[in-house]
This record gives sequence, C-alpha cells and structure tokens, in this order.
Amino acid sequence: MSSEDVTDLDPQETSEWKEAIDVVIEREGPERARYLLNQAINAAFEAGVEPPKDNTPYVNTIPTDQQPAYPGDLETERKILRALRWNATAMVVKANRKPAEPGGHIASYQSSAIMYEVGYNHVWKGADHPSGGDMLFVQGHTAPGTYARAYLEGRLTDEQLDNFRIEAGGKGLSSYPHPYLMPDFWQFSTVSMGLGPIMAIYQARFIKYLQNRGLSPKAEKLSEQRKVWAFLGDGEMDEPESQGAISLASREKLDNLIFVVNCNLQRLDGPVRGNGKIVQELESNFRGGGWNVIKVLWGSAWYPLLNDPQHGNTLKRALMETVDGEYQNFKNKGGAYVREHLFVKYGIEELVNDWTDDQIYLDLLRGGHDQEKVFAAYHRAINTPDRPTVILMHTVKGYGMGEAGEGMNISHSQKKLSASQLGKLRDRFSIPVSDEQVDAADFYKPAADSPEMLYLHEKRKALGGYLPSRSQEYETLNIPDLSIFDALLKDTGERTMSTTMAMVRIMVAVARNKEIGPRLVPIVPDEARTFGMEGMFRQVGIYAHEGQKYVPMDSKDIMPYKESQNGQMLQEGINEDGAMSSWIAASTSYANNGVMTIPVYIFYSMFGFQRIGDLAWAAGDMLARGFLIGATSGRTTLNGEGLQHQDGHSQLFAQFIPNCMSYDPTFAYELAVIYHDGLKRMYENNENVYYYITTLNENYSMPAMPKGAEEGIIKGMYQFQKAKGKAKHTVQLLGCGSILREVIAAADLLKNDWDIAADIWSTPSLNELTRDGQDVQRWNLLHPDKKPRKSWVETCLDGAKGPVIAATDYMKMYAEQIRPFIANDYHVLGTDGFGRSDSREALREHFEVDSRYVAITALKALADQKAKGITNKTVLEAIKKYGIDPDKTNPLHA
Repeated sequence: MSSEDVTDLDPQETSEWKEAIDVVIEREGPERARYLLNQAINAAFEAGVEPPKDNTPYVNTIPTDQQPAYPGDLETERKILRALRWNATAMVVKANRKPAEPGGHIASYQSSAIMYEVGYNHVWKGADHPSGGDMLFVQGHTAPGTYARAYLEGRLTDEQLDNFRIEAGGKGLSSYPHPYLMPDFWQFSTVSMGLGPIMAIYQARFIKYLQNRGLSPKAEKLSEQRKVWAFLGDGEMDEPESQGAISLASREKLDNLIFVVNCNLQRLDGPVRGNGKIVQELESNFRGGGWNVIKVLWGSAWYPLLNDPQHGNTLKRALMETVDGEYQNFKNKGGAYVREHLFVKYGIEELVNDWTDDQIYLDLLRGGHDQEKVFAAYHRAINTPDRPTVILMHTVKGYGMGEAGEGMNISHSQKKLSASQLGKLRDRFSIPVSDEQVDAADFYKPAADSPEMLYLHEKRKALGGYLPSRSQEYETLNIPDLSIFDALLKDTGERTMSTTMAMVRIMVAVARNKEIGPRLVPIVPDEARTFGMEGMFRQVGIYAHEGQKYVPMDSKDIMPYKESQNGQMLQEGINEDGAMSSWIAASTSYANNGVMTIPVYIFYSMFGFQRIGDLAWAAGDMLARGFLIGATSGRTTLNGEGLQHQDGHSQLFAQFIPNCMSYDPTFAYELAVIYHDGLKRMYENNENVYYYITTLNENYSMPAMPKGAEEGIIKGMYQFQKAKGKAKHTVQLLGCGSILREVIAAADLLKNDWDIAADIWSTPSLNELTRDGQDVQRWNLLHPDKKPRKSWVETCLDGAKGPVIAATDYMKMYAEQIRPFIANDYHVLGTDGFGRSDSREALREHFEVDSRYVAITALKALADQKAKGITNKTVLEAIKKYGIDPDKTNPLHA
C-alpha cells in the first residue's frame, strides 16, 4: 500500500514531524535534515517497515526562495526567442511548400526553446573557454531551432535555411544532427532514439578518463569544468539504451553529466504515459540509480496558488492525481477546461476566481517554459558534486502552435502550417513580422546593431564561442614504420599462434612505444582472458576512477587483475552497447576533446555489428577513427560455442557502413600491414575512416610476408602462391580468414590427385575489392570517351587461366560481391546457415567449405568447361574418393 492510500490517523503528530524537519533545515541546513531522515528510514527498515518510494511531490525540486538571481535580461532574451521560434517554424513550412516536401518537425523545438536558450545565454561553454567546451547532445527533432540560432549568429545563411532538408545540391542543412553531413557544426548523431543518452554517459566518463590519465586538463572549480549535456525526449526514455547505463554514471560519480528530459508528455503517436505520470516514473528510476533529480514542473505564476494557506495542499494533491493524458487536454482544450476539470473538480475554484480563462491558459506555464525556473535547475546541476544530474522539464508539445498542434497527438508530424496558423503563432509571441512576411514564411533577423543581436553575441563571446561546433583542427601522431611489428612479419616455424593473439601482440607493441603508446585505449566487454589479453592487465592497467580498493585474489600471480586510476584498458563488463559507446567516445576524441586516441575494441565478432549495428552506423556518421576487432570470427572457426556464437556474416554488416574499412586476414603479417595502414591513415593522415578486422582463435604456423605483398593486402587481394610446376590444367583459388588454409590444402589435393595446378590468392578484404570495382564501373560509365579503367580484381587476374573458385568462412554473398569483376567462370563456397557445436573439421565438412569441397568445385568447373581429361565422371570419382555424401542436407536448411 502506498503512502497516498493511507489515511492520516493523527494529523497533529504529522504536523509536528514536519515542523521538526523545518527547524532542522532552518538551523542546521538541508544536509543535516537528509542525514536524520536517512537514519530514521534505516531504523524503520530494520524494524520491518517497507522503505518509502523514490518519489517526491509533484512540484518543483527547487523552492522559489532557493532560486539564484537570473543573470540575464529576460525581455531581451524573449526578443531573441521570438526570432528563433519564428525562423525554426518558417524553415520547416517553406521546405514543405516545395515539391520534395521533405518533412521536418516544429513541435519539439517549440516545447524546448527556452531550455536551449537559457543554456546558450548563460551556461554552456564554447571551445575557447579556458576550461574547454561543453558537449551538447541536441535532441534530433529540435534541429530547426539550432539552425535558427546559428542563422542569427551569422553562421548560417538565408540560402542554407531555404534548403533545409534539401541537401543533394550541397547547399542544404541536414534533417537532424549529422556530423558526416555538417562536419564543422554537429558533434553527435542523436536522432536514432536511445543512442544519445548512452553515448552521452560514456562521453562524460571518457572526459574523466582523459583527465585521470593526464591527457586532458581539469578546471579546479566544479561549475567551470567541462560538462556533457544530453537533451532527450520523455518518449525516448523507453528505449533500453536510454536508461540501461545510468548506474555506471552514478557509480563513476559523473558530476560532469547532465540529462535534460523534455517531458512534454507526448511521443510520436500519443501520450507517453496517458494513464500515469512519466515524470514520477523517471524520477523513481534515476533517483534509485543514484542520480541527482531536479523536477521543473511549474512556472512562477503557479506558486502563489501552490503556497495558498487554505487551498495550496489540495492543489498539490490535484496536480499529483492528474494523469498525463489529462494534462494534454489542459493545453489542448483551453483555460475554461482547466478551470472546470482541475480547480472546480477539486473544490478550489476560489484560487482562480479573479482569473480569465485566457490567463489560466497563457499564464499558468509549465516549468520548462519559465526562464528563471530553467536557470535555477541548470545552476544547481553544474554545482552538484559527485553525482550526475537529470532535469525533468515539464513542457507542452507544440507550445504556442495553438490550433495547429499545441498539445495534440498530431503535433510531432505537423509540418505544414497555413498562413492563418502562422499568423496566430506570430500574434501569440508578438513576433515583429508583417502579414506579407507571414504569407511568404520569410525569415526574420533583427538589425545587427539591435540590443538583442548585440546581447546574443556578447553572451556567446563571454562563454567561449558558438555552439554547437565541431573543431576542424586536429593533432596528428607520428606513426612508426612497419618495423614496429617486425616480429609478426616473419615465419614462426613450428611455433603456432592465432590471429587474435597476433592482434594482442600488436597492441602490446603499440603500448610499449613511447610516443603513441599512451594514446592506446584497449576496450573489452569482459573477454580479455578469452582473447589472451590478461598480460595487459599488468602492463597498462584497467581504468578505475577511484583506483583499486581491494587486493585482488591473484595479486601474487604474474598477470594479476590490476585496476588503477590512470589505467588504460576500459573493462566494460558484459555490456557491448556500453563498450561500443566507450569506443565512440575515444574514436571521436580527436575532434571533441582535442586529444587523439587509438581505441581498439575487441569482442566476439558475433556480438559486434549484429548487436550494436545502430551505434556502428552512428560512429560512421560521427567520423569515428579507431579499430573494431571481431575476434573468434568465422562460422566454422569458433568450434565449440554453437549457433549463437558462430559468425558468418559480420563482414557483410561492415560493408553497409561507407567509411568502415573491413578485413578478414589469415596471417599475422597481413594483420600487421592492415593495422599499420589504419594507424597511418587515421592518425597521421587524418582520414575519417575506421577499421573492422576479424581475427581467429585457431592456432597455426604463420609464414613470412611475401615480398611486395603490402599493396595487395591493403587493397584486398594478392597472389599468395603461384602454381607449382607443370600440369594439365590451371585454376585460380581465392580464400581469406580461416578458409584460406583450406584453399591451400585444396591446391595440394588438385595437384597430387588430378594433376591440376592452382594459383592461390589471398583476399583479406572482399569488401574493399567490391568498393574498388564498383568505383571503377562508375568511372567507366561516366567517361565512355576515355580508356576504361581496371579494377584491382581485374588487374590481379589479368591473363589468369582457368575457372576461379572462392571460399570463405562467411555467407556466399560475401564473395559473390566481386563476381562482376571476374571474366573467368566464377564459383563461390560459403557458410550459409545456422552454426552448431563440433570440431572445426566437422563444421567445415558440414558447411562444405573444406579442402575437399574446394577441390571438387574446381573439378566440376573444369568439367563444365570441357577441359581435356576432366569430365563429370571425374567429379563423381573425386566425390567418392574424398568420402563426400552427395545426398546430405543443404547446410542452409540443416
């Protein structure tokens, strides 16, 4: 039973308890009052009383008498707001008068305009601030408001606003925050719901990581320190990523992190919690998660009513009992409805007897529309130590839109306003535009020397520059030459290793380098021992913001679990979304922190793109630079784990992301060349790409790198071995990853059993080969008068004899991509179907990619070409010789 359901049996006693708390607060302060309350709650709990819930009354967290003085000129700021509201609306309306009708959103910014403006004018630090710039995760659907401000600041032009969402010609503005499309403006990609909150948490943690490692300075004064501000929608908070990492933020004491949740009570289709109260739900979740929670629910005009000695408590109860669906009606149906269904319903109409219906509707603002209330919340948030803060702002969706969408279920998708509706918006906010300007939806900019324009620029100058803004000046790293990985370029002889272990050795070599070693950021989701990385626990340490408060049980071992405040490794636990968010923070640090880091996130390849694909796409948008290592990859290579772990498709996922360079190497030298190429391109040449490399857990001897192979490795194909000796026929065998070794074995079968020679090609990146081939095709299409270019595949196979057979540990589609660039007959083997547990040998037989299947595929291709001495009878003979069951179930369906 909740406390609201219990009748007060002794009001006098209750009053005395309240008075006692008031006295403590007055004489000894709120901290002492909190201590006494906690002691009382603990004593009651130990006596068997259920502890109280994590909710406070449905009023503002900060009492009016505790509000700081507002630091700005309210009327001047309202003039700026008028221009912003108008231009944000006009650009969407104008865009949708064009034939393209590209969409856009009006209502979200109208509900949050004041929340942004208070921050821009008084709180958010720009890049030139002595402490460094704050990071802003702007709610995606409010982008028109951000553009409207940049327009007043002179950072965007009329032409750009005229081309909102009209981007193909190169002069437009992106629909939402997209750094890839506007690299000097947006910092973060936020509009995929839920990604903003989790990325903001890990960005804040990464700032602390850099500071604790001495790579970034930290201001002495808490309020001056860099902050991460994430503007979120209340509907967005239902995404698992939105609240899934909030305990990390409190555990790591991220007092540089502030969530601002726009509680306009509506999502895209209707109420967020029509039958409940989203503010109270979120308060409980975050307070229970250890956050500082600030509720900004009611504007200043409510407080004489709430503090009324006769009816104030009844009004507070009414506001608590009113569900969110009814609050939507309050703003949609006008002041008379509010009078009847709030004040009259609860018998407190006396409070508003002297109020007109319009006054009730227009003056009783929700907290997020009151500049002074918003600033008070921001001020407390930036001065709260050792805890992250969430500010729950009560607002109205489509505030000011009136009949065009204020508080309506259709508000989110409203993008076409008539001249009459625009005129009413103008009149509501006293926007100084003429009827002709209303009809044309013309943009409005006050005179450059007007008080409001001077004020706007002065405020941003004092805070360190304009926001949002993404730096275009990056440091570079001096990357050592390839000899840093010299041990991996040589033949290992009888000594065996996996490419995953080779990757670990690469990281160790980088860590030992005095210049680039400190920039290495190894990231693992609780699988370091699986990948053989436990040696790095001692070498670089595991990051822990408070150091290690215990003696690890393996402290006397050679490789103990060592945590330290300046540790390099980010050990994220069983949390792929969190680990990927850490990687994004590190991989965008060059632009967002001015510190170039080399993040290497290593994970089970099956739990990479398949699980965090949306974050990987966002990383591409945010111009990430770093390495993703899909370890234990391949459908048949991770032999014991079975269906859920065996990856035969992550390379195809990687191909979806235009600036992701993806490779599937077989040998340590290939891996070393690829990794070194990535270091040079990303950190020395400042290219906006990132790398996905799949590695194996299968141990075998590593050969030395063939002379001159580097170019082909990077481009995705090189000749590993030329056909040996004379033979009746020749074929071309292609392979990568674990299956290249099966291809090599197949060449021996073909030579020894059938007198067929094979050129063996390693194809460490079929994806890069595909992109190269398609680029050449495009050039040839658009330049029919020029000599046709050749793709790298065509160049490699120019003059090659016989059919081409490709085999990989991935779905057939992976190798099928290069078919258009192969003139010879082409045949593909792959691992389509669900994985299962067994030995590698059994799995490769099951999926029909072992050396025997490569051999019979080559024989069948020659038979189809009517090669001399090779017939279908030869193929049947080989099938029998190799013990292959021709009637086994297709592995796709097995």
